[in-house]
Amino acid sequence: MKRFLTILLALGLVLGISYGPSSSHVVEAKTKIVKFKNCKDLNKVYKGGVARTAKTKNKGGKTKYKPFVSKALYDANKGRDRDKDGIACER
Repeated sequence: MKRFLTILLALGLVLGISYGPSSSHVVEAKTKIVKFKNCKDLNKVYKGGVARTAKTKNKGGKTKYKPFVSKALYDANKGRDRDKDGIACER
């Protein structure tokens, strides 16, 4: 009986950790979706540019700033992504 309860508690902990709240989930903040005229204007607001997802990797080499993550904002400014790497106007 004692062994059964130990196994049951361990299983509950594993499932709770696996399916419970996680810090790895990215929650997108409520942002105003603006289509910027050019990268200079976009970089005034978002210094590192705008990435489509948090897992997007920059193809163009080193950058100074980390991009802001927003799928909707990236989609609105998709034409500003010269190298098609998922980050618009990266610096």
